[in-house]
Amino acid sequence: MAWKSSVIMQMGRFLLLVILFLPREMTSSILTVNGKTENYILDTTPGSQASLICAVQNHTREEELLWYREEGRVDLKSGNKINSSSVCVSSISEDDNGISFTCRLGRDQSVSISVVLNVTFPPLLSGNDFQTVEEGSNVKLVCNVKANPQAQMMWYKNSSLLDLERSHHQIQQTSESFQLSITKVEKSDNGTYSCIAKSSLKTESLDFHLIVKALHEGQ
Repeated sequence: MAWKSSVIMQMGRFLLLVILFLPREMTSSILTVNGKTENYILDTTPGSQASLICAVQNHTREEELLWYREEGRVDLKSGNKINSSSVCVSSISEDDNGISFTCRLGRDQSVSISVVLNVTFPPLLSGNDFQTVEEGSNVKLVCNVKANPQAQMMWYKNSSLLDLERSHHQIQQTSESFQLSITKVEKSDNGTYSCIAKSSLKTESLDFHLIVKALHEGQ
């Protein structure tokens, strides 16, 4: 019985040690960016800049911090790594929309917090604005578009909403383009086509001039 009592006492001491020391080991540091404790979206506009300050909370020792832009490591100065670290995102452009910046704990990179840039801007349109084709051929007018928020897209012809003819016109839209395909063009397809992009910020348009020549004209 004395032996069993001794074993029980030793197990009790072991459990007590676990209770005393385990919580301290399990206490994890928390990261914040600009005072926020969770991933968040930062609203911004082209030409502006953003300062992101990452700090360690609940730390019991000096902690090294790492910054990533998407998957690429950001170079930090030696005095900008311990317990608090900042990055400045300057000259923000439309191409920065959706880009993420992530602060990670050096010793345990699973501890991290991310900021995603939401760059709002009116529609930006581009494309080949002048095309000459022969009757009977197929043509595609490609209107490249970038916008945030997403724009409502329309095609006009000679200043009026294009009357789409089945089997003659086809519209395809992706996140980056708005395309008008015309099958077996006719002389009546000759004219100015306008790609219209309407967003809550602004409405923009781009003209495409289509010249349809008679078959073998000039030969």
